[in-house]
Amino acid sequence: MDFTFSEEQQAAAEAAKGVFAGVAPDAVPSPAMTPGAVAETCDRDLWARLADADLLSLLLDARYGGAGLDAVALCLVLRESAKVLARVPLLESCAAAAAVQAHGGEEAKADLLARAGRGEIVLTVAGHGRTGHDPAEQAVTARQDGGTWVLDGVQTAVPWAYDADITLVPAHTETGRTVLALVPRGHEGAVLAEQFSTSGERLGELRLESARLPARDVIDTDGAWEWLRDLLATGTCALALGLGERVLRMTGEYTAGREQFGFPIATFQAVAVQAADRYIDLRAMEATLWQAAWRIASGAPGPLPAAGDVAVAKIWAAEGVRRVVQTAQHLHGGFGADVDYPLHRYHAWAKHLELSLGPAAAHEEALGDLLAAHPLA
Repeated sequence: MDFTFSEEQQAAAEAAKGVFAGVAPDAVPSPAMTPGAVAETCDRDLWARLADADLLSLLLDARYGGAGLDAVALCLVLRESAKVLARVPLLESCAAAAAVQAHGGEEAKADLLARAGRGEIVLTVAGHGRTGHDPAEQAVTARQDGGTWVLDGVQTAVPWAYDADITLVPAHTETGRTVLALVPRGHEGAVLAEQFSTSGERLGELRLESARLPARDVIDTDGAWEWLRDLLATGTCALALGLGERVLRMTGEYTAGREQFGFPIATFQAVAVQAADRYIDLRAMEATLWQAAWRIASGAPGPLPAAGDVAVAKIWAAEGVRRVVQTAQHLHGGFGADVDYPLHRYHAWAKHLELSLGPAAAHEEALGDLLAAHPLA
């Protein structure tokens, strides 16, 4: 495998570094000290800067004002965003727009994509099901009634639900097929209730009660939800990697300056070994992330479907980001819990990402099922 990034991918990463350079991870109240949400909305100023830098249209074709790049480029940008805890729906909006572009009808594409690329509208995805543990597509039913679709069900923990203009909702039909419904905010029959993330961000429980949508707003292409689900999972792995890299750097800087017995604690073997273990975690997270992103971007065949590579990336990301922040807290001592120091914010975001990815054991089971269904020669 050659993980060398193209010039265009590297340019996207450099542009992202420039945009995120001035972002402070502690620009909103601490989630540890704030009941409810830390802010009413996402970082709209940052969202506008991302649009001006053409980073919201990375995956869109030129006819929609995009750069025509791939999942690898998006993951490079997401990696940078996580280092500063950027409070923007970058993953969800870009992934949803890419799904509409790949599988939606021409009318929906013309109406949404160019505006999404310019940051004029925000898209998100309801991908956590009723409880966060069951398949998202099983939480909502979709049936046709004449020329419309009728949706019923509940999706929990919808990210940026109160900021999004359109929410993509997976739903299952009587025949077991999965469709993607484009539900506008405030649509009749669609009700939001506040939920809150460990990171202090406002999520939404989306309750659909006989919500009717025209056929143009429902994507019924086979495989559309599975493709979007894999892209979202891989993007979340990129966020976990970027966050973990920043936390390990913070830990290195702190232990290099903190002295005990006249020596920096970074020189103590017990400290160095723990940091080295976390560095190994990050490199494994990185290798499996790029493998999964490359499979999604290229569509290249392999001994397993791309879902297998995504499962491996999720296993490493879910376990790895937790180990990195826990070790960082340990090596920082009590200073890591100081609400005037940003490490506790990274810990809260890491927990949110871990919960979003789901338990590693579940991904190991899914990987086992794939291996059983596709025995390696």
